[in-house]
Amino acid sequence: MNALLSLAQRIDSLNDRFGKFAAWAVLLSCFISAANAVVRYSLDYSSNSFLEIQWYLFAACVMLGAAQVLRLNEHVRVDLVYSRLTGHGKVYVDLFGLILFLMPVMLYLTWLSWGFFVVKLSTGMAPGDSIASMGLMAYTTKLLTSGEVSSNAGGLIRWPAALVLPLGFALVTLQGLAEIIKRVAWLAHKFEMDTHYERPLQ
Repeated sequence: MNALLSLAQRIDSLNDRFGKFAAWAVLLSCFISAANAVVRYSLDYSSNSFLEIQWYLFAACVMLGAAQVLRLNEHVRVDLVYSRLTGHGKVYVDLFGLILFLMPVMLYLTWLSWGFFVVKLSTGMAPGDSIASMGLMAYTTKLLTSGEVSSNAGGLIRWPAALVLPLGFALVTLQGLAEIIKRVAWLAHKFEMDTHYERPLQ
C-alpha cells in the first residue's frame, strides 16, 4: 500500500504542476486579449493568430487544469444524496463513480483524442517522409511545422491545440487512479483524507 500511496503522491505532484500551468494560461490569455483590443482600437491592426492563441490557452486551461480540480475535490457533482452520507458512504460513492464511470470514459477519450492529435500533427507529411530519408532534424522540423493550419488568414497550426486533448484526458485518468488509491487506503486506515464536500455556490 505504501508504494501505491507514493505513486498517488507523485501523480498529485505532477497534476499540481499542470494546474499551475493552467492558471498561468488564464493570465496569459487575459493579457493577450487586452493587448489585442488595445492594438486593434489604437492602431487599427489585428490578426486571427491573436484570437486563436487565446482559445489555445483556454483549451490548455480547461484540459490541463481538470485533473487538479478532481484532486482538490472541486469538481461538479450531481448531489442528490452525497451530502447526506457519512465519510464511508461518500468514499464508497466516490469509488463507484471513479471505477465505473471516470476511468473507462477517460481511457476511451484519451485513446480517441490521441488519434485526432496524430492526424493534426502529420497532415502535411508526404507518404515517403521518414527519419531515414530526411534525417532526424529535417523530419522533426517538417513534422512540427507542416501540420493542419487554421483556415483563417494568419491562423495558427492546429496540432498544439489538439495535443492538449489526449494530454488532459491522460492526466485526469492518472488523477482518477490516484484518487482510487487514496480512498482505498483511507478505508484501510492507511491514509488520512478529508471527505467533506461543499457544494459550489449557485
